[in-house]
Amino acid sequence: MMEETCKTDPRIRRTRQLLFQAFRDLLAEKTFDQISVQDVAERSTLNRATFYDHFTDKFALLEAMIGERFSTLIEARMAGNIGTCEAGLRQLILAACDFLAEISSGCQKHQRQFEPIVESRVKAIICESLMEGLRSHKAKSPELKATMVSWAITGAALQWSRERKKSPDELADAILPTVHTALKAGE
Repeated sequence: MMEETCKTDPRIRRTRQLLFQAFRDLLAEKTFDQISVQDVAERSTLNRATFYDHFTDKFALLEAMIGERFSTLIEARMAGNIGTCEAGLRQLILAACDFLAEISSGCQKHQRQFEPIVESRVKAIICESLMEGLRSHKAKSPELKATMVSWAITGAALQWSRERKKSPDELADAILPTVHTALKAGE
């Protein structure tokens, strides 16, 4: 319900953006462990109660920031994509590459501590995206298929982001047959 309100109420969007920007600014100055909720509230010119109206703690703020950015990249990649399921899968893989490349180009000392949170959010968002398609196609075992494929895409994209031996398109070409087969299995 909070997500629906967030998408429609400009005050909530504005408050969240203030908190996100304050947190980003603080991350440029301090490590995650050194940042307190009070720091974020002060930097955003909001009070702690307002922070807690939106997030339970700084981990929830970080997860929301990651989720919003990755979801935005997926939406941008999917915009105008009137193609096959395979074309949609390709865009999902490329969005994961875009996002992980963006994350890895940031401060390297912070990257390692955020990697588990980033990985978890990327998997969850990909899984949610896949679930929508699988349910609309009335696939058998949609949860299992979406989970397996989201882990496969995330794992491949993470490995790609560390090595960068191929282009994102080459990575998509390499893993598409496998994930497509997994999604079609047992129809």
